[in-house]
Amino acid sequence: MDIEKLKQFLLPIIIFVAAIVALAFFGGKIIQNFQDYKVVRGEVENNKIQLSDKRKQLIEKKKEAAAEVQKEKTVRQEAKAFYKPIESGLDNEAVIAGEFAEILQLIRANQIKVRSIKYDYNPSDDNFVKGNAGRYNVARLNMEMIGNYTNYDHFLRELYKHEHFLDIQSVEIVPYRKDKRILLINFKLKLYSKR
Repeated sequence: MDIEKLKQFLLPIIIFVAAIVALAFFGGKIIQNFQDYKVVRGEVENNKIQLSDKRKQLIEKKKEAAAEVQKEKTVRQEAKAFYKPIESGLDNEAVIAGEFAEILQLIRANQIKVRSIKYDYNPSDDNFVKGNAGRYNVARLNMEMIGNYTNYDHFLRELYKHEHFLDIQSVEIVPYRKDKRILLINFKLKLYSKR
């Protein structure tokens, strides 16, 4: 072969060989980088999905927390305070007398007649007495009352709105035999006060 003829192809052959070597060297790196890119892209997509799920969970947790806070506010607003007399150092009867006067006033305002009242101060079966007897006074009242449906309904509504904590134990209502519009009511109520 003629070297002169080869000389004119020498430069293109060197460029071709260099291109093949460069392609072999850099091609592996390009393929590896492309594979790494696909792996990273898959991880990013997974992380986006996980982030979206975590955001949804966070929103749900915030809603639950807000609902819990609202429920707690409602309970605090609905929770009634214990009656506390103005004077201190009074005996059980005197401490409860103030709150009992409020209940009697509700009874009178609703034109209900009281036939009898039985008192039981600091009953041993009451949880407040068991747990902290020195802090609270409790009076269980067993009342027999007479009234009509409308007046008794108004009485119960006002008793529900009463500002101090009390516990309605039981209510037994029996219509009077001679006049069914009149009710005979056995009403058990516990009054609480702080000492």
